[in-house]
Amino acid sequence: MLKTISKETKTFKMLTALKAGEKFTASEAHKRFGIKNIAAEASRIRQAGYAVYANSHKAGNGVQVTEYEIGMPSRRVVAAGYRAIQLGLA
Repeated sequence: MLKTISKETKTFKMLTALKAGEKFTASEAHKRFGIKNIAAEASRIRQAGYAVYANSHKAGNGVQVTEYEIGMPSRRVVAAGYRAIQLGLA
């Protein structure tokens, strides 16, 4: 069963921005939405049925940064979901 996201939450604000095609890091999410644990928010959005990707790269100053964005799930991920449903896991 997919979870719903209430419109008054930080999670909904983050989802709306992601659906608009925006990507952001943990510090940007903290400044913009007040989100302290972006990984937990991304997990909540994933549980609601959206494909949220965390892409890591090195910034210009050499620091490892993770950007979050919404994308299309791969065929392999979709197939795994159907398999889980067939087995009664989802």
